[in-house]
Amino acid sequence: MDQAPGSPQGPRDQEPQNAQSLPTCYRHPDRETGIRCTRCERPICPECMVSASVGFQCPECVRSGSGTGLAPTATQPRTIAGGTVAADPRLATKILIGLNLAVFLVQMSMGDRFTDRFDLIGRAYVPILGSIEGVAEGQWYRLVTAMFLHDAQNYIHILFNMLSLWWIGGPLEAALGRARYLTLYFVSGLAGSALSYLLAAPNQPSLGASGAIFGLFGATAVLMRRLNYDMRPVIALLVINLIFTFGWSGIAWQAHIGGLVAGVVVGYAMVHAPRERRALIQYGVCTLVLAVVLITTLVRTAQLT
Repeated sequence: MDQAPGSPQGPRDQEPQNAQSLPTCYRHPDRETGIRCTRCERPICPECMVSASVGFQCPECVRSGSGTGLAPTATQPRTIAGGTVAADPRLATKILIGLNLAVFLVQMSMGDRFTDRFDLIGRAYVPILGSIEGVAEGQWYRLVTAMFLHDAQNYIHILFNMLSLWWIGGPLEAALGRARYLTLYFVSGLAGSALSYLLAAPNQPSLGASGAIFGLFGATAVLMRRLNYDMRPVIALLVINLIFTFGWSGIAWQAHIGGLVAGVVVGYAMVHAPRERRALIQYGVCTLVLAVVLITTLVRTAQLT
């Protein structure tokens, strides 16, 4: 018997026309999966599956204590550097900006006496304080406090630094994780302070967050190279900043270069360390950079005393 056009001709044509596709992973909506968590029944892809005594469980059930035998952080999402993914990936950057602005307001209200007590100076007589001051006099805290001071008479100084910190620091914090980002920031800032202490005239004060921010520039360049991103924007921005560094008088270029070099070194360790020895290499390199900062400071102190 002849079949009417469009009528079923075999088993293949008898499939339900409204057949649905597989569900997608609740953490990765672009991935279809036929596996569900044996505890909460959410669909999970192979990357999110955690082997349990029976079947697989999702990361949330594992963290809540499902008896899989794994640590709660075993499946916690990580950044490219191995850091914890935070709910607010820019929190540390916001705090750093807030600290800089708060110190700037204190500088404006208390005047030069406050600034001269905490800026970076090698060794010199400070008239407003009436005494010989400086890192060589045992005031090592100046290596850190100078990172949060700015020229109270020049709003452009702090404005440019804080905008740079927000534009560069925010994405970098999200990529590295909060702890590694703060480590990078302070190590770069200390390296900048140490090189400025070593090379600048002992009576030449310097201050500003630029050393730490140049470290963020260096680490950003390393990260973009690691991810195969277009390097031209960050290189152009870095070149412009270096032109300002060496083209304008009154800028502590030593702090910029010291921070930049430290940022490149630490940034490379952060994003290229092998996973099995990641923390050891990352913080080991930071310790080595801090050791160089310490030796530099001791050498310069011996020269000035």
